[in-house]
Amino acid sequence: MKLHLAIEELHRSEDHLATALLAASDRHKTDHEVFYVARDIARWSQDHVRRLSLIGQDFGLGLDPEPAGDPGLLETLRQRASEAVGRRPEPGMLMLADLRHIHREAAGVSLDWELLAQAAQGARKPELLELAQRCHPETLRQMRWANGKLKASATQVLVS
Repeated sequence: MKLHLAIEELHRSEDHLATALLAASDRHKTDHEVFYVARDIARWSQDHVRRLSLIGQDFGLGLDPEPAGDPGLLETLRQRASEAVGRRPEPGMLMLADLRHIHREAAGVSLDWELLAQAAQGARKPELLELAQRCHPETLRQMRWANGKLKASATQVLVS
C-alpha cells in the first residue's frame, strides 16, 4: 500500500495552502474581508495539517504536527507595506493573483482529499475515510471563497 505517500503529499499541500492564505491576508490588510476571512480559513488547513500528522503515525510517518503558521516579522512588514500602498491599482492586481493562487492550491488539495478518500475506501481504512469526509468540505469552501472573491473583484480591478 502507498497510502503513506498520499497522506504525506496532502500534509504538504495543506501546509502550502495555509501559508498562501496567511500571506494573502498579510498582503491585503486594507481589504478587511480578505484579511479576516483568509486568516479564518487558513486555520482549517492548519487543523488539517495537525490531523494528518496524527493519522500519519499509523502509517509510519513522522509528519510535523505544527503548520508553517505566521511568519512573524515578515508578516508585520507585509502588513505595513499593504497599508502604505493602500488602494492603488497595483494592489488590486496583486490581490487577483493571490486569489488565483489560493484557488489553484485549494483545488489541488481538494483533489488530494478525493484521492485519499477513494484509497481509504478501497483499503478499508475507516479512520482515514472519516478524516477525508470531515476535512474535504472545508477545502471546498476555501476554494469557493477564493472563486467568489475573484468574481466579485475582477471587474472593478480589471476595468478601472
